[in-house]
Amino acid sequence: MSFRVLTAASVVAMFAGTAQADYVLHILHTNDLHSRIEPINEHDSTCDAETKEAGECFGGVARVASKVKELRDRITAEGGNILVLDAGDQYQGSLFYTTYKGEDVAEFMTAIGYDAMALGNHEFDDGPEGAEVLADGVEFPVISGNLDLSQSNILKDKIGDTLTLEVGGHKIGIVSALAMDTPETAAPGPNVIFMDDIESLKGDVQELTDSGVNKIIALTHVGYLRDKEFAAQVPGIDAIVGGHSHTLLGDMDGAAGAYPTMVEGPDGAQVPVATAYAYSKYLGHLELTFDDQGNLTKAEGEPILLDNSVPEDEKIAARVTEMAAPIEELREKVVAETARPIGGDRETCRARECEMGTLVADAMLDRVKDQGVSIAITNGGGLRASIDQGPITMGEVYTVLPFQNTLATFLLDGADVVTALENGASQIEEGAGRFAQVAGLKYTVDPAAEPGSRISDVMVMQDDDWAPIDLQAEYGVVSNNYMRTGGDGYDIFASNARDAYDFGPDLAEVLAEYLAAQGPDYAPEVDGRITAK
Repeated sequence: MSFRVLTAASVVAMFAGTAQADYVLHILHTNDLHSRIEPINEHDSTCDAETKEAGECFGGVARVASKVKELRDRITAEGGNILVLDAGDQYQGSLFYTTYKGEDVAEFMTAIGYDAMALGNHEFDDGPEGAEVLADGVEFPVISGNLDLSQSNILKDKIGDTLTLEVGGHKIGIVSALAMDTPETAAPGPNVIFMDDIESLKGDVQELTDSGVNKIIALTHVGYLRDKEFAAQVPGIDAIVGGHSHTLLGDMDGAAGAYPTMVEGPDGAQVPVATAYAYSKYLGHLELTFDDQGNLTKAEGEPILLDNSVPEDEKIAARVTEMAAPIEELREKVVAETARPIGGDRETCRARECEMGTLVADAMLDRVKDQGVSIAITNGGGLRASIDQGPITMGEVYTVLPFQNTLATFLLDGADVVTALENGASQIEEGAGRFAQVAGLKYTVDPAAEPGSRISDVMVMQDDDWAPIDLQAEYGVVSNNYMRTGGDGYDIFASNARDAYDFGPDLAEVLAEYLAAQGPDYAPEVDGRITAK
């Protein structure tokens, strides 16, 4: 299915002869906001009153709205052409999502005035019904090109395949793709069928080209590395605007590459790839110039930092405050204190031992250690924020662990524990969320080795000392219900776990209680339980 949206525009260029001016298209874009409806602090968690007063907050939908309106008004006044796009994962990551389940997202995205959005994997966290809330609630097209929805009574005819927009008298085609491992990282269900992403893109680009569209943007949710592969392998794409990997691009410390990153396409043309980090901290601004044959001749731009210098849209800010009121009491409850910040940044927790991973795994193991459980394994992708020094509120804990996962306990052979660790290390280079943070366990990982052979020197605690894991022995393991049922590629848990119980306490509550028990002098640290070669 294709959406076609036509707006009132000049048609003078259709009759202007062969000599035409260059066509410039401004794309404002966001990705991976993850329910950061309110402003965030430097750790990507919800900003508290003190930080707001100090003027040290970033982002939030009111600030996104303000900057989008400013740029839209200026570009339009100058006779320019503009699109506002989102590359997915608006859902999941704060108490706004756990409270409103997407209704808030639909309201604010519509108010901001997006032109189109690609589905992210987390739009399926509450099944296809969760994605339906978004598709039904927004006033713009939602697309995902590599999904076969013909068997889905819920999403059929609600999520588009391709999209054609008319902007300034020119047709702009938009194609899309969603990460192929979404059935492992979310819950799309059996009636949402995933097709090969590259082949789907090739077919969709050809369809648009055959219909006379000569400017095609890929709006994707697959990650920076896969986007670069798309640029290199799919002919006819003029630019890619992506999400999923939370990659920072641009001329600043910590950036993974240039904004945009230029990749040589299969026909020799340079294809720009752009993405704008996450959590509403930046608004991407990509400026594309095309000649009168539809060939891309220039790509430039930068991500715009949405710091305190960007005012909030007053109307939207007031609505955010109104919607925050019912959850304020829970969020502001102080449950613990830490003497140092607890690092939980995405890049670290998905590749090596991190403070938040060590803390959460320790908390999980502590909760069930009297049940014969000696090993904890949790996924780095389940850790969604850091915590700053000082008092810790329940709102901060829920921001770190927003998925409402429960503790799951089970028995597993040693060989299967090693298989699970191999799965965790199998996609380090992609920044995948399956990386295993552990307690009661030590291991060495070699990211340069072939997937399936990256784990060595696995040790378990035995009689108060470390001993090599016994591949034939049976161990008690604690994880979360998402992983235990096969999430993030942990199929070995789903198939080989014995005596599984998936309905323990909420993981966020477990962490809050553990932190409270540590006292105000708690100081997070890593202790070498994961060694990288």
